[in-house]
Amino acid sequence: MLVWPCEAIAKKIIDMRGSQPLHSKYLRRPACAANPGDPHYVPRENKLARLAKERREKLRSAGVENEPTVEDQLVRIEEDIRRLKVEFDIYFNGGAKRPPYDTKLRLESHLKRLGDDRAMTFGQRYHYNSLATRYVSFRELWRRTIQDKEEGRGAVAKRQVIQEQAGPFVRSEFSFTDVRHDVRTVKGVYDSLIQAKQSCGESTRDLSFARFHRLVMERTEAMKEKLGTERVTFSVDVENGHVSFKAKADK
Repeated sequence: MLVWPCEAIAKKIIDMRGSQPLHSKYLRRPACAANPGDPHYVPRENKLARLAKERREKLRSAGVENEPTVEDQLVRIEEDIRRLKVEFDIYFNGGAKRPPYDTKLRLESHLKRLGDDRAMTFGQRYHYNSLATRYVSFRELWRRTIQDKEEGRGAVAKRQVIQEQAGPFVRSEFSFTDVRHDVRTVKGVYDSLIQAKQSCGESTRDLSFARFHRLVMERTEAMKEKLGTERVTFSVDVENGHVSFKAKADK
C-alpha cells in the first residue's frame, strides 16, 4: 500500500488549482473577464435601466430637471382615469363625435411605463394595481357599450334612436306666481322637462307629475322667502347632452 506524505498531497492540490481551464466552473465566466474592482470594468445595464436613463435624458433636454416621483405619477394616472371616464360619458351622451382614443392611448402608455418600474414600494405597487384594475374594468365597459352602439343594441343605441325621432330640443321658459294653483303652467314645465329627458335618453320612470309639482312648490316657496320675490321663472334646456333645469327670481 502506497502512503503519500501530507506535504505531497498539499502540493498536488495547489498544482491542480493552478491548472484550471480559462472558463472556471465556479465563476461561470472567462478568467480574462474584468472584475468590478478592475480599472477597465464597465457595468452592464439591463433594458429597463437603459430606458429609464434615456427618459431622464429626454426630460433634461426638454427643460425638466427633476423626473416625477412615483407618487406624482400615481396621482396623474388617477386623474387621467377620471378625465377619460368623463370624456367617454360625453361621447356616449352625444356630446362628441368620436371616442377619446387619444386620451386612452396616453393613459395606457403611462400605466405601462410605471408598471415596469421595479423601484416601487409595496404600498405604491398596491396603489398601482388598484388603479390598473379600475381602468381595465372601465375599458371593458366602454368596449361593450361601443359594440352595442355599433350593433344597435343597449341603452346608448336606444338613446340615439329617441334623439333622432324627437329632434333637437328647443329651450323653454315658464313664469308664474301661484305655483300651488297654477297647475296648467306647472304641467307645461313638467311636459317640457320630460321631453328634454327623452331627447337625452334619460329615464323618466321615477318622475311623476305629483312628485314634480311638490318639488316645484318647495323650491318656489324657498326662493320667495330668501329673495323676497313674487314671481319665479323656470327654464328647461339641453346642454352637452344633459338636461338643464333652472329656477330664478323674476324681479
